[in-house]
Amino acid sequence: MSKDTYFEGIGRRKTSTARVRIYAGEKASTVNGKAIDKYFYSIKDSVDQVNKPFTVTGLNDKYHFSAKVRGGGKSSQIDAVQLGVSRALYSMDESLKPVLRKEDLVTRDPRAVERKKYNHVKARKKPQFSKR
Repeated sequence: MSKDTYFEGIGRRKTSTARVRIYAGEKASTVNGKAIDKYFYSIKDSVDQVNKPFTVTGLNDKYHFSAKVRGGGKSSQIDAVQLGVSRALYSMDESLKPVLRKEDLVTRDPRAVERKKYNHVKARKKPQFSKR
């Protein structure tokens, strides 16, 4: 593998989208050009959560990644990056998919905010009903 060869995976969660590229070698992983712990400074254990696909497959010190994330909040961005890393790993080596699936790192979380409906206060909350 040459120096700039990479494998790419796209992860999404709520309104966040992450484009993740995995490279061989022991460098610091980055998110939007910053170190993971600097970018996700407000969320506890964010580094462990993002690196979980590497930990599960045993590739912690062999690969690093760079991610570009847009949209959503920090929590959904972490989940989007995690899914992107998982997808990039099994695009690199298909035999890693069952290991990642066992840890529930392959499936996209479909939950998102429900839209507000007309004549409702919120998505499901209605105004108070008066019989008379």
